[in-house]
Amino acid sequence: MTAATHSASPSSRSARRRSRGTARQSRAGVAFVAGYVLLLIAFGILPTGYAIYFAFTNAGGAFTGLSNFIDTAQDFRFMDAVGHVALYLLFWLLSLVVFVVALALLLHRLSSGTLSKSLRFLYYIPGALAGAASVLVWLFMLDPTVSPVNSLLGALGFDTFGEVIAPGHLPLLFTIIAFWTGAGGWIVVMYGALNNIPTDVMEAARIDGASSWQTAWHVQIPMLRKWIVYMVILAFAGGTQLFVEPQLLSLASVGVAGRDYALNQLTYSFAFELNNINGAAAVSVELLVVSLSAAAVFVTRSRFFDAD
Repeated sequence: MTAATHSASPSSRSARRRSRGTARQSRAGVAFVAGYVLLLIAFGILPTGYAIYFAFTNAGGAFTGLSNFIDTAQDFRFMDAVGHVALYLLFWLLSLVVFVVALALLLHRLSSGTLSKSLRFLYYIPGALAGAASVLVWLFMLDPTVSPVNSLLGALGFDTFGEVIAPGHLPLLFTIIAFWTGAGGWIVVMYGALNNIPTDVMEAARIDGASSWQTAWHVQIPMLRKWIVYMVILAFAGGTQLFVEPQLLSLASVGVAGRDYALNQLTYSFAFELNNINGAAAVSVELLVVSLSAAAVFVTRSRFFDAD
């Protein structure tokens, strides 16, 4: 019996060590997640719940059903703002899907060397000027009187700042600003995903005689599908929140661009100019529902969570 006890002892000690190691890993995982969960609750879930409460009540706190949603939808500026944001989203998402994937594939072709490293660094630089700073840079670039590319603007027929920022040009201008600021990070993400494609798959395509274009279209892009969907979901959610660009452009152009161009500008107007917090909350909840619905469609249609 003693011998059996001694023989079992090393295995039991090993099991206890594994159990302690697993417990330490679990505690570490909980510690990492806890910070995010607290921030999510404080700055995500609670404000969302607060907005939903305001969206379905009036200034006195009484339940009003859908009246706030109906009132804001009947505002003469609402449908114009919806159209502006929808057109911007169309340009923004198409530019991301087409140009980000194309530039990532091009970068992957230059998989080694100084040029590839330099390009990856350059892609990140515009991201340092995110938000208002990037818009201010572009305001400078788009004014023919001070722009370093005024000769190009003149060749395109633009002689004044007002001509450049005419309402019909705004969806394209906002797309250019957003792409310049945010596309670089996604290009690098796609580049990393391309590097994770198994080498034997790429080698098989080469042995089968596939050209670079055929390999990209039939092998690489299908294997990037989930990353593309992930990018589109986040870009769609961010695009619906369009505010900084049209707001600063409106101030710089003394109203030429319009102070109610986007839905978030309309929300700002309801809350801080008309003192209609409940209406502003209703528009915010509508944007949340649209973003969540679009994400659900993208996830289900693309089989995002299916195992490869």
